[in-house]
Amino acid sequence: MEDYRDINRVHWDERAPAHAGSPDYAIERLVAEPDRISDVVAFDRPALGDVGGLRAVHLQCHIGTDTVSLARLGAQVSGLDFSPASLAEARALAGRLGLDVDFHEADVYDAVEILGAHAFDLVYTGIGAIGWLPSIDRWAQTVAGLLRLGGRLFMREGHPSLFTIDDVRDDGLLVVRHPYFESEEPQVWDEPGTYVQTDVELRHTLTHEWNHGIGEILTALLDHGLRITSFVEHDSVPWEALPGAMTVDDRGEWSLTEGRDRLPLSYTVQAVRTG
Repeated sequence: MEDYRDINRVHWDERAPAHAGSPDYAIERLVAEPDRISDVVAFDRPALGDVGGLRAVHLQCHIGTDTVSLARLGAQVSGLDFSPASLAEARALAGRLGLDVDFHEADVYDAVEILGAHAFDLVYTGIGAIGWLPSIDRWAQTVAGLLRLGGRLFMREGHPSLFTIDDVRDDGLLVVRHPYFESEEPQVWDEPGTYVQTDVELRHTLTHEWNHGIGEILTALLDHGLRITSFVEHDSVPWEALPGAMTVDDRGEWSLTEGRDRLPLSYTVQAVRTG
């Protein structure tokens, strides 16, 4: 059986230039406006607080729009991703912005070996990251391995409850069909297109993904010596997760058009390494 990383890497390699050219990532606005940060980091900023002077790493950084945004807020940032095409776009963006951000090509589970143990004040990971990983426990072990004592994890992610939804019926009811809990075998998807506006015709449509329940995520962090300091569920996500049933606001966040209080769509968790 082909390795899930190889399958997913060609998927992301193909999408990286399409994403960089899409108005949804707003790269030209980042270049044109010296104080601009990504919509994702702008959403996170009130909870994220002051990151000035922090040694930070952005895991699964993709094309680097959130990574350079952290740098614009004053952090000394490293970005890590397994997709060389994504990192090419990230390095090009950092260069256009005149920012000193170092990017590393590696699987997230190899981050400690590549970047060094207990070297960071902040581990940042954003929307759409952990679903590509088969083991949330290994991810939490990696986070703990990267953080210095007292260092902090900041993660906002799509809610596992959202990822159980198959579709929205004509009467507005949500259909739960997919696994909530982590499974040994991946969910295998073969779907055209991507989550941003693009005219690029994409050929690599196969992906392997995993859901991870909230209890599994928090327990994994606790098991690896992190103390949960904040957990907040949100009624929005930064992409149209349920097409035709959502409305976008002026922040670029999407919520259910009807009954938005029915389903958590994303969450933010913060944790500090204590042991």
